[in-house]
Amino acid sequence: MESNNIWLVNVPVATLWTSHDSAREIDRDAISGDLNVDKWLEKLTYEPRLQLCDDNLVQSQVLFNQEVLIIDEVNEWAHVIVPDQPSGKDRRGYPGWIPKDQLIQQSDWYIKQGPAAVITAKKALLYSEKNEKLMELSYQTTMPIVEDIVDRIRVKTPTGIGILRAEDVTVIPSDKEIPKKNGDAIVAAGEQFLGLPYLWGGMSSYGYDCSGFSYNMCLANGYIIPRDAHEQAASGKEVPLSDIQPGDLLFFAYEEGKGSIHHVGIYYGDGKLLHSPNTGKNIEIITLEGTIYEKELCAARRYWIDTEE
Repeated sequence: MESNNIWLVNVPVATLWTSHDSAREIDRDAISGDLNVDKWLEKLTYEPRLQLCDDNLVQSQVLFNQEVLIIDEVNEWAHVIVPDQPSGKDRRGYPGWIPKDQLIQQSDWYIKQGPAAVITAKKALLYSEKNEKLMELSYQTTMPIVEDIVDRIRVKTPTGIGILRAEDVTVIPSDKEIPKKNGDAIVAAGEQFLGLPYLWGGMSSYGYDCSGFSYNMCLANGYIIPRDAHEQAASGKEVPLSDIQPGDLLFFAYEEGKGSIHHVGIYYGDGKLLHSPNTGKNIEIITLEGTIYEKELCAARRYWIDTEE
């Protein structure tokens, strides 16, 4: 991997498109270098949201300051690999297309080592050193720490120094050393997003899809898992459905559980599922009994370890 191919995302959340020509006119706010996520999502009524999935327009999303590897370019678009999102599509990470306007080349001064700040608020404002609001960032955005000053944290961003409020972040030893927590912590992380609208390909607190939700709640608790549901179901520790515990991932398949996997959620406990259902719905907790999900439940996987042991 040549270092000059490594770039950083320089917008709050970059959408990873299936092709360099996937974005539509209605998606203009999502592909601009001056990204406005809220404005884009406000325009996306049910039908255009559904098309993101049905027409295979979007693959995933990448947060501010995450690294991508550029492997090709077409016009103003970069074909990238996202190393932080394991995928069977490419051994190096998740592939897709991002506008080059949303990326910045990694500079020599930007060396990731030592403590990092992870945003643990649902969203947090990044300020300049002059206390100007720079941008709103998503849950799980991570940046190296320059200085920890009581109620604020100075961090390295792709373009220089930024300031985060200490109350919005958790400090970790490094961006590769996230403290491992248990299944209850995975559930607690997910609960704070109840009511958030589903977004196909979503990987941020502006909207998650089903596997993006399970990926990020596991990530928040120290576990890097595959990005897509069918690959999440093929990894982790297999758990008999009779032994599931809160924080385990539950998988659902067509043909009453015998077909291909199409959905994943987090077991909430007490026969309930915490999940991001599908387009038009919001993250919710439901009782499995008597639902289509009860019929389609086919597997459970555990990625967490019991931190009490």
